[in-house]
Parts: sequence; structure tokens; C-alpha cells
Amino acid sequence: MSDVPAPYSEISNTFIKLRDGRKLSARIWLPANAEQSAVPAILEYLPYRKRDGTAPRDESTYPVFATAGYAGVRVDISGTGESDGDFDDEYSARELADGVEVIEWIAQQKWCDGNVGMMGISWGGFNSLQIAALQPPALKAVISIGSTVDRYNDDIHYKNGALLSCNFWWSNVMLCFASRPPDPALVRDRWRDMWVHRLNTQPFPLEQWLSHQRRDAYWRHGSICEDFAKVKAPSLVISGWADGYINAPPASAEHLPMAKAINGPWIHKYPHFAYPHPRMDFHGEALHWWNRWLKNEANDAESLPAYRAYISENVRPAARREHEQGRWVAEQQWPSPKIQSRALYLARFGQVTLDAPEPEQISICSPLDCGTACGEFFTLAPDADMPGDQRGDDAGSLCFDTDALVESVEILGRPKLRLRVAIDKPIGNLIVRLVDVHPDGVGHRVSWGVLNLAHRDDNAEPKPMPQGQFTDIEIALDECGYRFLPQHTIRIAISTSYWPMILPTPERVTATLALGENSSVTLPVRSGSDQIDIPAPENADPLPHYKMHKPEHRERRVERNLQTQRTDYFIIDDTGEDEMPMHGLRTRHKHETIYSIDWDDPKSASAQCKYTCWMSRENWNICTVSESWLTCNKTHFYLSARVRAYENNVLFHERLWEKSIERDLM
Repeated sequence: MSDVPAPYSEISNTFIKLRDGRKLSARIWLPANAEQSAVPAILEYLPYRKRDGTAPRDESTYPVFATAGYAGVRVDISGTGESDGDFDDEYSARELADGVEVIEWIAQQKWCDGNVGMMGISWGGFNSLQIAALQPPALKAVISIGSTVDRYNDDIHYKNGALLSCNFWWSNVMLCFASRPPDPALVRDRWRDMWVHRLNTQPFPLEQWLSHQRRDAYWRHGSICEDFAKVKAPSLVISGWADGYINAPPASAEHLPMAKAINGPWIHKYPHFAYPHPRMDFHGEALHWWNRWLKNEANDAESLPAYRAYISENVRPAARREHEQGRWVAEQQWPSPKIQSRALYLARFGQVTLDAPEPEQISICSPLDCGTACGEFFTLAPDADMPGDQRGDDAGSLCFDTDALVESVEILGRPKLRLRVAIDKPIGNLIVRLVDVHPDGVGHRVSWGVLNLAHRDDNAEPKPMPQGQFTDIEIALDECGYRFLPQHTIRIAISTSYWPMILPTPERVTATLALGENSSVTLPVRSGSDQIDIPAPENADPLPHYKMHKPEHRERRVERNLQTQRTDYFIIDDTGEDEMPMHGLRTRHKHETIYSIDWDDPKSASAQCKYTCWMSRENWNICTVSESWLTCNKTHFYLSARVRAYENNVLFHERLWEKSIERDLM
């Protein structure tokens, strides 16, 4: 037996008592001798269950931090995991206030020296920045991954006034997540009473989210773009080009007083185990950040480039995209003086020209199922979650192509499309995609943007389009870093549908574009062949492997019924069943969603989702099932949901929701 002392210890569960008496559950990793010599602490604060939900990624990171001299504190939000109280909503005032209390509690522990950092991906990345804006004294630095600075325009609910289908899907996921019980091994005999309380009090999130179709006070809450100056803590903001949360890093580099930003090629995962490769040594990057701001180490972290980004190139859609060609670059300041705006004009015959063309009008009314190669907003795997070959969607769009390039064109930033457009209805969506067309015709979606034309001037106070009258608009596409190679073609594809990513407006819309000097795309062109080194993680397989009792299964398919003229889009994601080695808990999650639409009727758009979670150990076994349905007509959305709870395979609780919500220029 080795006499070398363990570099850290772990507290698998403890409770943080809040001022109102509620107790939040926490898992803590402590460096050796932290009780005798206090250390800084890192907080991650989530509703996804430390006991099982985030255990693999927590176990890949917090032991590394503890070995480097940091306490790691992973806390479950109120009403989730083993935490008392109710779950009320994402990023609620109560959630953020509790987070401030948790930071205060951590700073007062004898093993903490009073310096606290906060980090997370997605939910934890969101609330890290939002809590930083509240300026708790002990919070000295933040790392935010896969997050947003604008909850209305850059989250899973709406995008520039258009309704994302994820708004529906994510609501059903949270119905199931919030309906799960605590682990009896930790809360003992209280577990069933806590479970029943959750089942009776959990909200149906879609009711709230769909009741706020404008960018009102509900969405401004927690959107740090309302006042960037409130975030005074140094913030490292990271995301990936294959993620839906792309825009926060450069926005943070531009507006936050003390921020650095990184965009890699990744899906919605931590960069040390994300796809596509190349991965980033997140642990090394994070420790460099923490050492500077929590230990006051003079390591020049404040002198890092404002923005580091991966410039992808020659990307081809594939059944599984594990690696992307390209290189890392750095911009010392953002916006960068090295990036120049280059205007390309949309012209007749689907051409893109350098000079403004002669005026001409051209119309488009896309098939209602145009968009099935969209992939997923919330990308969790490098497969069909990512956008596919764009040729099918291009067939239902107006496409404008450059000639085959004779030299490469590199861009970094947000392309912008200016159009003079008229539609024949008061409400309509316009979608634009920037596509890299390979010499053999295969199309890779580099970036995309959407505008609900009723929101053309203001997301807070939309107004109908004057039917048949031309109006000047601008659509900002998502941030991107890409190099178009010689012999490739740059394509601008414009459509009036992008289903199922975006749910349609009430009536089919024909859009007419007035081509000329007011119809152009502006590319953020970057020159140079510079390159920097971003180290990859030493461990190519950093996540722990648990015993699998049932295999995982993922499926994404489209069925077009020629007889009924209806398209159905199916998603199945089954995690399989694994077993936690430390405490024997088995878990499995299965998500099944169907989006449907008739080819000639946008009011036929519907969605149904079922999410099932199984948990078991020895003679204990429970299951929660959430189901949601969304339909619509010209004036209303109709929502319904059901949560059923099973104990030892016997149904013991069921709860139903029914709601109609008026459409608000959407």
C-alpha cells in the first residue's frame, strides 16, 4: 500500500442551509489539508442532479481542480436533486438570490480563503454571468461555456422574434427533470414526501415561455446585455461553432469590462471532451484563469488575446463529424481592426456580384417543410444533431452564388444581410443561410439567421408588415469563423420556412425581394495566414466509464407521405442504462419527439414529445414520464401536458395541464 497521501478528499453530499430554512444539496471536492490551509473555491450551480446527471463530467474536472489547490462545489438548484424547496423557472430571481447566498456560505467555510469562482456550461454558464451581474463580494472570476448574454434572441426559446421548436421540446425535458425524486440513500425516509411535493408543485414551463412572445421584462431579466457593466468579475466566455449558443463569446469580448473569449469547432459540450476535434485543454485553460484571479498569480491571463477562434475549412456534412480541418487564430482586440466588411450584392439569375446590379424583383414561397437539414439547436452529438447536406433545403430557397473562388476567403464575425422585401401577409419569417458549396455540389451550412418580419424594428414592440409594400430590413447571421477554399462557391440561401427548427407563422407567405443596391450580404473578411497554438488535452478519454446495462440508441429521420402530403420529423435519443459505481444508482433517459406539418397548411404544425426517466437500486425503482403536445390555429397555440410517476412499476401519481395562448404577431 502506498504511503503517498491522497491529493484530495470528497464529500459526496452535504447541505447548505439558506436563510429561509431551505437546504440545498452539494457535492464537494477538497484539496488535501484544505481544512488547515484554506483555498479558493469553484462553484457550479445546476438543476441537473449532482448525484447522477452531471456526475461523469464533474468527476472529470473537480478532482483536477482539487489536486491543483481548489475546492470544487457542485450544488443542485432548489427543488432538484436532493435540494429542498420548489423548482420555479430557469434563472428566476429566487434561483439567482439563492446562488448569491451559496457563494456567501462557501466563502465563510474554514476550508475556503474567501475567494470564489463560478463556472458552468449552458444553465450553469447562464447563471454564472447572471449572478456575477449581482456582484456578490466573494465572486472573483467566472468561466461561462455555451451561454448567452441575451435570453430572448440567443437562447432556446426565440430567435429574432421567430419561435424555436426547442421552446416546446426543452419545456418537456424540464417537466421530466423537475419531477424526479431525490436519492433515498441521501435523504432517507423523506424521499417520497419530497417527490410528491415536487410532482404537485412543478410548473409546466411552456406556459410561461410561450406567454412572453415579445422581448419584455421577463426576458430582459437575466440578460446581461441590458447592462454589461454590471459584470465586473473577470469572465472567460467559451462556445463552439456547432452549438446553438455561438454569439456570447465575441459579444462578451466586445462589451464586458474584463472578458476573454474563445470559439472552437464544438457541439454543446465541455471543450476537453467535445466534438468535433480539435479539443481544447479546458483544465489547463481554466486553471490559468483561476490562478490569476483567485490566487493572484502573475501569469498574464489579463493579457490574453481578447478573442481566440478556430477557423474551420472544407467542412463536409457527414453521418458523424469527429474532426474539422482548420486552425486557431487570435485577435488582440475585438472588434478587430484586421477584419474588413466586404459587400456582395444579390443579382438576377442567382448571381452574387461585387457591384450593385440593375433593379429586379424576385419572389419565394418555400415549401413548409423546407429546413429538414437544419440539425438541432441544442447539439449534443456530432451526428444528425449537426446540419446536414444543404442541397435539399436549397431547393426550396432562393439561392445566390458566387463564381467558383479563385482564392480563399476567410471570415470571422457576423455576416449581415440587407434586403428590400415585401410580403403578402402581415406576419412572416425570412431565413438566410450562408453555405459553403463544395466543387461536387455538397453544401455545408456555415451560419444562419432569421427574422420575424413583424419584429424588423423592435423585438419588444413588433408591428405587422404593410402588405405588399417594400421595407428595408437587416438580418444578422450567427457568429462564424470559416475559410472558403478555392474552387468552392459561397452561397446565400433565402427561404420563408425553416421547419422544424422554426415553427411557421399562421399563413403561407410569399416574399418578394427588390434586388439592387439595397440587397447585399456583408461578410466580415479576415486576411492573413497567422496561427496560434491551443493545446489539446493530454487525456483523450477524460470521462469515467460506468457499467452499462442497456445500450444507448439515437435516431433522427424524416418521413414524407406522398399520399397525405404530410411530413413527420422523428427524434429518438435513448441514453441506455448505466450504473454509478460509487453508490449503485442506475439511470436511463429516453427522449421521443415528433414534429408534423401538412404541406399546404402552416396551422397544421404540431409537436409531441415524451421524455422518460428510470432510476433504480436493488429493490427500489421509480420512473417518471412527461408528455407534451402543441397544436395551433391562426389565432392561438394549444398546449397540453401530463406527468406520470411510477413506483415499483405501479402508477401512483398523475398530473395534467391544458392551456391556450393567443398568438402575438408570431
